[in-house]
Amino acid sequence: MASDKVETTAQTNKSGIPGIRGTDHIGINVPDLEEATRFFVDVLGAEVYYSIGPFKDEGTWMADNLDVHPRAEVPEIRTLRLKNGAHFELLSFIAPDQNKTMPKLSDYDGHHIAFYVDDMDAAVAYLKSKGIRVLGPVKDGVGPESGEGSTFVLFKSPWGAMFELVSFPNGRAYEKDYEPMWVSNQES
Repeated sequence: MASDKVETTAQTNKSGIPGIRGTDHIGINVPDLEEATRFFVDVLGAEVYYSIGPFKDEGTWMADNLDVHPRAEVPEIRTLRLKNGAHFELLSFIAPDQNKTMPKLSDYDGHHIAFYVDDMDAAVAYLKSKGIRVLGPVKDGVGPESGEGSTFVLFKSPWGAMFELVSFPNGRAYEKDYEPMWVSNQES
């Protein structure tokens, strides 16, 4: 799937934001903060670290700084962490011009968040035991890792957000030449 140009750029491009270290957090606007928190804590195993808010403004701060309706409000933001990796900020905007339709994966800004798992079968069985909708069977990986034991499957949150489980038991192909992103729990 990757073009030669992308691979060449990834190998030779050392520019970027000075001092950048990686992803700090992923903000997710959810329709129901309590439901989303239960999903992240009870299903995914995240821990709530803290909450802040409310946030609203009578001027133009929300429009100027967040590019949302000037009367948009955020009653609360909850910061959670799931093992190692980025934090999650769950928030529930209230805005007069809010689009409440969940984008499909194929829509602009349709997206998914992938979680690495050591045991794909156990992870999928666990999701199903929690009543989570898993989309199809576990599939073999694609791209450079295909045929190397890599697998993936997508699943949906109770409010319809798309998530994915991935596993690369033999590592990603590029990790033969670079430091691996994940170290198996069995090895640590």
